[in-house]
Amino acid sequence: MKQLCKLQLIIRIAINRKHRTPSPASAASSSFLIIITYSSTTTIAKSLPALPRCCSSKFHLPGVGAAGVFTVSQCIYNVDGGERAVMFDQLRGGVLDKVVGEGTHFLIPVVQRPTIFDVRTKPREVPSVTGTKDLQMVNIKLRVLWRPIVEELPRIYRELGTDFDERVLPSIGNEVLKSIVAQYNAEELLSKRAEVSQRIKTEMMKRARTFHLEFDDVAITHLTFGREFMNAIEAKQVASQEAERQQWVVVRAEQERQAVVTRAEGEAEAASIITKAMEKTGNAIIEVRRIDAAKEIAGKLANSRNVVYLPNTGGGDGGSGANLLLGLDPK
Repeated sequence: MKQLCKLQLIIRIAINRKHRTPSPASAASSSFLIIITYSSTTTIAKSLPALPRCCSSKFHLPGVGAAGVFTVSQCIYNVDGGERAVMFDQLRGGVLDKVVGEGTHFLIPVVQRPTIFDVRTKPREVPSVTGTKDLQMVNIKLRVLWRPIVEELPRIYRELGTDFDERVLPSIGNEVLKSIVAQYNAEELLSKRAEVSQRIKTEMMKRARTFHLEFDDVAITHLTFGREFMNAIEAKQVASQEAERQQWVVVRAEQERQAVVTRAEGEAEAASIITKAMEKTGNAIIEVRRIDAAKEIAGKLANSRNVVYLPNTGGGDGGSGANLLLGLDPK
């Protein structure tokens, strides 16, 4: 039969509600006995009833001249919502594989020590300065929503400690960004941003599994290039706009040339028609044009307030004179 190394701890708790030394009768009536047995295979514990905070307990180890005093608050711990606990037990080989869920739990002071982990999804921004395929420096920032895998918390605690996010996220974020951004040109990072973001997300999730982390979302939030590249882009845009303006000037000159040619051709055709008409009818067409011009001038002068018409009524000498149009300036 296998030998079991058992350690029995006898805890006697004396309750004194008046904060004075109780009498033997009252002490006997308010005493509790708890036996906690440790073995290599199992642990058996009988729970304490609810005790006031003023209570104290004494541990008596048989054969050892040692005693410890603990309050009730030192024997329990709370795990809030969105958190999990990992227990470190000195008598059972260190970190236990069981993950403690939410609620209030008992522990053995000195022997056991809980570590609380937040398992809710948290955002983290990972900045990186890396080079593109065409050797342009780009400043890129990645936002990740991450959380630890609950079942792997004991392993995370053993391998990485409590600050595992500071150790893991910046390293894998910079490595993935540098490896993927180096496969694209600077212009492709802008035109193929969705593709680049999806590749980064897939690779980040794959690497995070190695460290027992899970990513809910990965996205590029900031993407800027170096000053030299931005100046080159601006100069290129200015040159492109100037070239487009010159093309527009050429097109406008061509249109104006065509308009002049069309106008000249129309005038030449009109002159040819007039010449042919004069050959047939003589100067009659010129007289018609003169009459039309006189009508137009007379109409404009009739509507003007500053013009006075003095008709020629004939002189005493019987001579004939010309009609007069006087322009009167109101100033």
